Amino acid sequence: MSKIAEAFNNKKAFIPFITCGDPDLETTKKLVIEMEANGADLIELGIPFSDPTAEGPVIQGANIRALSNGITTDDIFDMVTKLRETVKIPLVFMTYANVVFSYGKDRFFANCKNAGIDGIILPDVPFEEKAEFEAVAMEYDVDFISMIAPTSKERIDMIAKEAKGFIYVVSSLGVTGTRAEINSNIKDLVERVRKNTDVPCAVGFGISNPEQAAIMAGISDGAIVGSAIVRMIEKYGKDSPKEVGRFVKDIKEAYHAS
Repeated sequence: MSKIAEAFNNKKAFIPFITCGDPDLETTKKLVIEMEANGADLIELGIPFSDPTAEGPVIQGANIRALSNGITTDDIFDMVTKLRETVKIPLVFMTYANVVFSYGKDRFFANCKNAGIDGIILPDVPFEEKAEFEAVAMEYDVDFISMIAPTSKERIDMIAKEAKGFIYVVSSLGVTGTRAEINSNIKDLVERVRKNTDVPCAVGFGISNPEQAAIMAGISDGAIVGSAIVRMIEKYGKDSPKEVGRFVKDIKEAYHAS
């Protein structure tokens, strides 16, 4: 069983997302440690990019803040290497094709393996074009994580059959960001995915509070929360680890209560 699959083993996984370097890398490290301590099962680490097309204004703002600090991909690899001295849960990068391509695919995935990164999500790489990245990722034991959206339609079966690690089920159309309610028919989407694979699936995009997270985890194998956490980091800055840790704990408690 892959390390990512273990995060879902006999439990509903909670997956928080943060942008590396927002407000600085030292705070990012503290956030990861605090989130693991409060029950996060897997953490998505965003490598900042100047044109994050899948992101709404909250995460775009985090990308801008991180880049204005002069954060580089090498800095992030160094940070992950240090985190791995204590952090045991799976860590997954979320970034864009251009970041990997410009860094050099072989060098990027070799460094992922050396630093202890378990998977990667590239939201701007469609299923039909994933091979050039996935082939290299597989060489270095990094799971290339697929995304499935309500618009994937007849491609859902193909994507699910080839999925690795976990499947990121996009709950709503458009970019990331918290929503008052999530309207798309996630239950049908998850059921269709499950007919084609045993790979766990977690729902993300738009989840803004513990109650929504618990509902989505109830329908699927886990929930992903990004914008709500990034907004807290924007508000509290270097003091955010404690606040975010409390939020993660509230979500895990909501899981158990539902």
